[in-house]
Amino acid sequence: MRVISGKVRGLKLNTPKNEDVRPTTDRVKESLFNMINPYIMESNVLDLFAGTGSLGIECLSRGANRCVFVDISKESISIIKSNIKKLELKMKV
Repeated sequence: MRVISGKVRGLKLNTPKNEDVRPTTDRVKESLFNMINPYIMESNVLDLFAGTGSLGIECLSRGANRCVFVDISKESISIIKSNIKKLELKMKV
């Protein structure tokens, strides 16, 4: 799984080892962001049932001001945190 567009395009994201989380495929993300892209720039985003955080991270990559990630799974939260660290490192470069 990777970020498909924006400042950190191509950033590979961490995913869970088990099948409890089903990440959104690139094809679905592309279709979704074709529809909502005009609303993302400088917006505040809420990524509910975040899983890996890929949708929120995609929004941040495309210019959203901030994103709040919400998930009940402790494993998902740790994956989201690791993906955000990757994002922050890439955004600073």
